[in-house]
Amino acid sequence: MSAMPQEGDLAQEAEIVWLEDPTDLDYVRQALDKVNTRKGKPRYERDGRLLGYSNLQPTAPRSADSGLFARRTFYLLPHDRPNRPGDPDCPYNVGSPLEAVDPRTIHAGQVGQKTARSQGTTEIMTAGT
Repeated sequence: MSAMPQEGDLAQEAEIVWLEDPTDLDYVRQALDKVNTRKGKPRYERDGRLLGYSNLQPTAPRSADSGLFARRTFYLLPHDRPNRPGDPDCPYNVGSPLEAVDPRTIHAGQVGQKTARSQGTTEIMTAGT
């Protein structure tokens, strides 16, 4: 189960762990997944590849409704632009998926942001766009 993270969902994050260096990636997808551990590599059940995840503080509580922990995962699907640079048939040559953010804007406790880089444009992005 995954959802789009909101600032309040991330209050218990202690750190972001990258499995791959995201420096050269225009965007990564972020999701809030319910898992049974506070830290360590979570199980990954999507197409594509897991790029990173969040670890929670040792005192982070379990969700009252599920008994699981809400942690972010960062990933790319096979058809994403960073996997297909220069491919004219890539569905995200311009723009990006709803859950995609610039990896340079990802920090523990803060939702990542869309930027001109993540959108594949040179225009300046403003809040709410």
